[in-house]
Amino acid sequence: MYRVVIEFAGLFLAGILAGEEFVVRYGVRGPLAALDDQSHIQFRQALIRTLRVLVPAIFMSAFVSGVAAAILDGTGAGFAFRWAGVLALVIWILVTLFGTVPINEAALGWRPDAPPSEWKALVDRWERLNTVRTWAAVLAFALFLTATALRQSRN
Repeated sequence: MYRVVIEFAGLFLAGILAGEEFVVRYGVRGPLAALDDQSHIQFRQALIRTLRVLVPAIFMSAFVSGVAAAILDGTGAGFAFRWAGVLALVIWILVTLFGTVPINEAALGWRPDAPPSEWKALVDRWERLNTVRTWAAVLAFALFLTATALRQSRN
């Protein structure tokens, strides 16, 4: 029974991560880009301060439960999908740690009334990296969902 609880907890958390990433990418990006420079920077900094606590907590829980479910399930139905989902989360964290986090750290130091000259180029880079993160999270959720459906169909 604990295997099923871990599997469904991981599935739920991967769905929350995918949803958060999807909303930031496709729901927040447009309105944020429409703001004047000073408001844009202030809003971006507020988002960073909020999400830099929330998102890692969701990710770590999703990742740990995803790995645990993959190990506990062994080579059962959905084996390849479950490990592919874990791999998608590894891609997500690598892009995050080596791509978006350094940009976020820099952005927190920007003065909204006098941003650095390259700030828009950094935001563009962040947006490209965030697209990769978004689809890695969505893919992980879809793969975990498929693995769960396959396992359930065999029971």
